[in-house]
Amino acid sequence: MPTATQTAPAPAAPARAGRRRLSGPDWLWAALLTLAVTTFGAGNPQLWRDELASWNAASRSTGELWGMLGHVDAVSGLYYLLLHFWVALFGDSAALLRLPSALAMAGTAALVVVIARALFDRRTAVFAGLLFALLPVVTRYGTEARSYAFAVLAVTAATWLLLRALERPTAGRWAAYSALVAVAGLLHMVSLLVLLPHAMIVALRWWRVRRTRTVLSFAVAAGVGLVPVVPLVLLGRRQVGRQINWIETPHLRDVSGLWDNLFASPLVGLGIAALALLPLAWPRGRRHAVEVMLLGAVPIAACFVASQGSSSYFIDRYVLFTVPAWAILAAAGLAALRPRAAGAAGLAALVLLGAPDQRQLRTEHAKEPSDGIAAARVIAQGYRPGDGFVSPRTKTERVFMVDYQIEYYLPERVRLRDVFVERSAVASDDLFPVECRQPERCLGDTKRIWLVTRDSGADHDPYNWLSAADKKALTDHYRIARTTDVPGLHVSLLERVR
Repeated sequence: MPTATQTAPAPAAPARAGRRRLSGPDWLWAALLTLAVTTFGAGNPQLWRDELASWNAASRSTGELWGMLGHVDAVSGLYYLLLHFWVALFGDSAALLRLPSALAMAGTAALVVVIARALFDRRTAVFAGLLFALLPVVTRYGTEARSYAFAVLAVTAATWLLLRALERPTAGRWAAYSALVAVAGLLHMVSLLVLLPHAMIVALRWWRVRRTRTVLSFAVAAGVGLVPVVPLVLLGRRQVGRQINWIETPHLRDVSGLWDNLFASPLVGLGIAALALLPLAWPRGRRHAVEVMLLGAVPIAACFVASQGSSSYFIDRYVLFTVPAWAILAAAGLAALRPRAAGAAGLAALVLLGAPDQRQLRTEHAKEPSDGIAAARVIAQGYRPGDGFVSPRTKTERVFMVDYQIEYYLPERVRLRDVFVERSAVASDDLFPVECRQPERCLGDTKRIWLVTRDSGADHDPYNWLSAADKKALTDHYRIARTTDVPGLHVSLLERVR
């Protein structure tokens, strides 16, 4: 059994580091740098389909949003609700829709610094703050109108609270940890996999100091935190077939692809992997390096195993919450390099490796190759009051949300009737509208229709991707007056002939 002289210094070091972290501005500049990086050019990329789903949900009233969540996307409900109030206050431009995610990443950067400083030293904390802020993946999801950045923030905050509770257990710290576990689960259920490495860290520290009460406190806090998530899990299981059935069961060869995407840059991912191994050979911080390695590796491994069942969750953005751990571990690797200037050189090399990806992430088509802005411009220039609209909404096509893409970018003066919609998405409490079972009857006396379809690349048939019934209804009564091709889309004006 360890003696008192052997065990006393270990918990004291993080405590002293924890006190030092508040004396300097390291966490603040890390947050501000991350915010600057993620907001620079954030409005340039066009919204892609997942962001359009967020916009559509957040634009509904709270009652309409609640009705929708009962049928689809319940797992994103908390984020949609937050975004709903944000949009009501600040508007729905692309930059503003993405700003909450940038703020979440900035908050995560601050936590990365304080965790790194508590577990290692100030040099590691500085490297961790810089590295996290400049990772391409932080830009990617800090400029994304989805819940992933918030899940990263919640998980990182829960980890920090766990470390503080293990350092000096109090009821308040365990209660705060429990609340953050609940928030993380409500933002993204897969993020609850972090409880596995949390339990391992608790077990490792118990092995050193034999504090059984701490183990029980963790178990109770984690259990209480899971309670609010249980109803969401049950509801989510009923909706899973509509949301993630496209994710394939992973094989071992898919792990490398996930790793590359996890950092939005294969070269940066390779550099992180190499640096993350160094602290394990660093005697002064090996114990904490093992803990951080668990935070990064165990959720990915658990996600891989869980995805061998009926549903797969093995996709990079679902385990995005592990990135702060990898950033801290890589920063510890940089701090371990000798001479000391090698650490700064290594950081500069990683930043340079990620520079092309950073530049690409700010281009107009970084997320959505189809040019919705250009398509909406074509329609707006030729619009007449009373015009109709059609886009493909077969099972394979509706996920691309061409209709929402056009709706988002059209000016307010342009109001098109979706001629093949029997009941709107809002009226049907769903993300998608209910289609007419007899399309020809739904045409009414509409004289002109704007048809927007995706460009398959194989041909330029404007009727591509329409169902057979929709195509027949249009070809029987309309002729194509003109077709304009924009990147990724065909925009056709149909005029009635009979």
